[in-house]
Amino acid sequence: MTPLKLPAIRNCLEGIVPSVLATADASGTPNVSLISQVQYVDPEHVALSYQFFNKTRRNLLTTKRASVAVVDPDTNAQYRLTLEYLETQTSGPLFEAMRAKLAGIASHSGMQGVFRLLGSDVFRVQEIEALPSTTMPQPIGLNLLSAVRRACEQIATCDELGELFDAVLAGLQQHFGIEHSMVMMLDRTTDRLYTVASRGYPVSGIGSEVGLGEGVIGVAAAQCVPIRIGRMASEYSYGTAIRDTARAAGLHLEGNTAIPYPGLKAPQSQIAMPILHDGSAIGVLFAESAEPNQFGYEEEDALSLVASHLSALSLLLQQEEAFEKAPSRVAPGEVTGREIRIRHYRADNTVFVGNDYLIKGVAGAILWKIAQERAEGGRIEFTNRELRLDPALRLPEYAENLEARLVLLQRRLCERDAGIAIEKCGRGRFRFLAEGRLVLEEI
Repeated sequence: MTPLKLPAIRNCLEGIVPSVLATADASGTPNVSLISQVQYVDPEHVALSYQFFNKTRRNLLTTKRASVAVVDPDTNAQYRLTLEYLETQTSGPLFEAMRAKLAGIASHSGMQGVFRLLGSDVFRVQEIEALPSTTMPQPIGLNLLSAVRRACEQIATCDELGELFDAVLAGLQQHFGIEHSMVMMLDRTTDRLYTVASRGYPVSGIGSEVGLGEGVIGVAAAQCVPIRIGRMASEYSYGTAIRDTARAAGLHLEGNTAIPYPGLKAPQSQIAMPILHDGSAIGVLFAESAEPNQFGYEEEDALSLVASHLSALSLLLQQEEAFEKAPSRVAPGEVTGREIRIRHYRADNTVFVGNDYLIKGVAGAILWKIAQERAEGGRIEFTNRELRLDPALRLPEYAENLEARLVLLQRRLCERDAGIAIEKCGRGRFRFLAEGRLVLEEI
């Protein structure tokens, strides 16, 4: 009989059915306890949650041996894993992923104040044994490989970054049945992720932000690993996380510069897939559901492929703009129409149009620059490349998401109906349009 391999039973490691951990002390006296998490690490290793220093913990440190019984929630197939203890991790991607999942388990069981992850115990799987059990047929699910293929073929036809972001989310809905999703890109100058596209929400939330390390999205970006929660945790509610972070920094988001985050009010399942380039996160592809346990290991693998394709295409679209020639300057005739007031705060590049908050940060600095050139010299055409090289904008050398910031700015202007707009006029080129006379004020 062919030995069982760990990847074949990954569905048993979702934590839906509690696992049973058995250890023994040096004299052979056994001890049995329930374990919150058995986390798949790779084809030869799992990690168990270390929450309490108890008899189980003492036995592990003494003998380095354990066995754990796991159950497939779909078929009731049961297995026993013989384990060898290797190490305990108290930081890093594995620890953060397990801590996020534990928060979900704690919230679901009403034990938020009791469950706290102290470490991730890593084990080598020495043997997997099938246990006698009454099993049910494996349910027929979505063909995820086919879904990945069709979604990737769909987004490969895009020739603009904004179109690419929208096509990815449309593909998740059409081919994966995912109704609620968003794309967030990372601004390395502020260590915050900002929403550039969303689907399935009452409000778009374009421009809403999540800090690096906040919630499942922020943790996925900070640790460059996927984060899944099958039963949503109150600790990872973004409204709570963002308010707490802001208050700790002495800020108040109740004012008029907060863009509402577009997430579900009561999500039960979430998955945050980092969009990676050269081993670092440039953004996050995020999906959620009001139903529990919607994203398993197979969905994680599939969405990882989509995120990789999204990364490659987004960087390609941004690199191509470097070959465009500089545009000409266009002198306007007499400016008519309404007066459009733009107020710029130099400290953080916050921009208001009229009395309404619009944008801040790098996107705010870009808007202020092009508005000044339009008001002072009548210029309406610009290139992405010149923005990237403009020392006045103080962009970092690794500003690989400049095009994404322009997408963000373009969509915020469209949503606010501010009388000014940005429209593409070629690869790496755009026009700044105004319906009236610009009145600029800098604070």
